[in-house]
Amino acid sequence: MPGENDFSRLELSLPAARKNYRYFRSLLRPSTKLLVLVKANAYGHGAVEFASMMQAEGADYLAVALPVEGVELRRSGISLPVLVLTAGTDFFPEIIDYRLEPGIPNLYTLNALCTLLRERGISDFPVHIKLDTGMHRLGFMPQEIPALIEFLRQHPEVKVRSIYSHLAVAEDPSEDEFTLGQIKLFETGARSITESIGYKPIWHVLNSAGIERFPEYQYDMVRLGIGIYGISALPGVKLHPVASLKVKILQIKTLTEGTIGYGRHGHASPTGTRIATIPVGYADGINRHLGCGKASFNVCGHRAPTIGNICMDMCMLDVTGIPCEPGDTVTIFGSDPTVSEIAGLLDTIPYEILTSVPRRIERIIVRK
Repeated sequence: MPGENDFSRLELSLPAARKNYRYFRSLLRPSTKLLVLVKANAYGHGAVEFASMMQAEGADYLAVALPVEGVELRRSGISLPVLVLTAGTDFFPEIIDYRLEPGIPNLYTLNALCTLLRERGISDFPVHIKLDTGMHRLGFMPQEIPALIEFLRQHPEVKVRSIYSHLAVAEDPSEDEFTLGQIKLFETGARSITESIGYKPIWHVLNSAGIERFPEYQYDMVRLGIGIYGISALPGVKLHPVASLKVKILQIKTLTEGTIGYGRHGHASPTGTRIATIPVGYADGINRHLGCGKASFNVCGHRAPTIGNICMDMCMLDVTGIPCEPGDTVTIFGSDPTVSEIAGLLDTIPYEILTSVPRRIERIIVRK
């Protein structure tokens, strides 16, 4: 457990991650591979720390967004296969040198990679073919698949490791017709490629919500993102929050007059307002719109509302009537309040809250 001298930290619960992992694993056939997404610093949890946890737990694949994220994992000793979802073309030398596997969304990217591989005398380099089935972000459109097949036949520099697509609204029951249409398009495109190249790549289309709502389409592998971090697409499913953002009270003062914070938006009560200052602000992911009492954080088992504006590196809480002292722990999010609650206050999604926690906040793995 973290020691008494820890200041501000994001605690990562290994037991919680294991429980979430095993829940999703229980929805799959034993033969289905499980890829865990650790892009964007593992959704704010700490990429190296979380990748290490998932490697130990038995994940088959990891995925990142950018080449630099994959390089960081390799330099930290992560040996699992790593899919780079947004490979681009500028970092192919690093992708090759660090044994990363690029996602390929178009012939321009594929041709650039093959040119470099040919120069280096490399063949059968693993690539992952992205199909656009309706998200319309990246990927080969259905009409582009014949040209892709012809290119693959003529270029032994690469070997298709997987074929995949991304579901846009898998979490929304009102959009199931669209989702099923995406899955049908994916299956048609993946089958056409597979039959033409003469070997069977891995197929994968399900994200976290898809695993829970459409397990019959798990194919060869699924991609577990926000679910592993404790967010379910199904009502009533109680996953376990992995991350808890905790800080310690710096100072407490009691005011009977005056204002609090920038802009003088916080006001002391004549009967006495007890103010606790904590060392996190908007530079630490505490959105300014959570100030002035909109949010409350957990102080020694009690909810304490913010008072005044959120500062860059600090914010103030009204702890009037709450028994607490400097050095006591404040939970910004975790089991209470949850990251979903904070996201709801800001009319956003948990992803944004989690990925807003910067690297200057230390990540600590809690193993029990």
